[in-house]
Amino acid sequence: MGCFAPNVFVIPSPICMNDQKTLSCSHIPLRNYPNFRCKKLHSYPVLAFSCINGSVDRGIAIKEGKMSKFKWVKKNPNLTEEQKRALYKPPFKMTKRCKALMKQIICFSTENGSVARMLAAWVKSTEPRRADWLSVLRELEKLNHPLYFEVTEHAFTEESFEANIRDYTKIIHLYATENKLQEAENALIAMKNKGFLCDQVTLTALLHMYSKAGNLKLVEDTIEEMKLLGVPLDKRSYGSIIMAYIRAGMLASADSILREMEAQEIFAGREVYKALLRAHSMLGDSQGAQRVFDAIQLARIIPDAKVCGLLINAYVTSGQTREARIAFDNMRRSGLEPNDKCVGLVLSGYERENKLKEALDLLIELERNGVIIGKEASDLLAKWFRRLGVVEEVEHVLRDFAVKTPQPIL
Repeated sequence: MGCFAPNVFVIPSPICMNDQKTLSCSHIPLRNYPNFRCKKLHSYPVLAFSCINGSVDRGIAIKEGKMSKFKWVKKNPNLTEEQKRALYKPPFKMTKRCKALMKQIICFSTENGSVARMLAAWVKSTEPRRADWLSVLRELEKLNHPLYFEVTEHAFTEESFEANIRDYTKIIHLYATENKLQEAENALIAMKNKGFLCDQVTLTALLHMYSKAGNLKLVEDTIEEMKLLGVPLDKRSYGSIIMAYIRAGMLASADSILREMEAQEIFAGREVYKALLRAHSMLGDSQGAQRVFDAIQLARIIPDAKVCGLLINAYVTSGQTREARIAFDNMRRSGLEPNDKCVGLVLSGYERENKLKEALDLLIELERNGVIIGKEASDLLAKWFRRLGVVEEVEHVLRDFAVKTPQPIL
């Protein structure tokens, strides 16, 4: 795609070249997003990088005459206890100009003006440096303040913030985490208009986002760009590519990427392997499922009962009940206790082939080893035996077995 050439996106740039002036970024109320660390969701408006004609109160596009309209707050009687603690106990190392802004943000009310006017007035009166912006943003992030992202948005429009590529990468990563494709692309264009080039961190974040969005073309374009720039593909990048192919139903391509990773001794995460195994399992592709299952063990990931159940399901779906039973027995030999799903899958295979004797042998063996039959397997057996009209006979066989089996001495 060549550095995500602008002709791919029809998003206007936040830089207007007509008057050779940097214009403001309009604030568009969008859905909730988390902070840059993406630990949990908060009710914050997201950043927006869209071109306007200087008519919105943002950044240096605000006329000086409008700044006086903001009323500096001295005291707000409606503060919560948490806000009061934050107000009266600011960080010790925070400068006076930062403490003054923090007070205005904590006591902020729309009756006094907009956030943009407040910040513009603060910039004019205190002439902050980048360190001041970062100090305020770190404190807002720590407090999980609802104006955190709106303040961050405005900071990008101020020359004193001195936005660098890591600042843009954080925003793009935020949008990627929330699967907000359009907003991330707007931020990407704004970043390029500032003269910053995409690096591995940015491209990896975009790759992950495009994969989650199911946009295979943009995933492949991003891969090509990474190769042109000489950016190596890491574990996370490969995982995103595999997930994109899985979502597109191109399992052969996903398997090919997996083999490419193995050749470089790079191993994907557990969830990637599980997703690929599930895709093969649902299609009844027992060979593909077995290959992925072997790859899981090659990556030194210990399969659990759910992973084994996906392999068993692949064999059952493809009509290979014997192989399904072998996989079931191998799971038990490795020390894994089969869950209700695994038992039900094997029994369903016997039901399809009408192998009642094999099903009874399995039940007796499980009973001997103290494995309790769960609801799913029990319901399947009840329907099967009822259909055959052998419910009483089966109950008699199992009852006799229970009587003859010696009970363990406690």
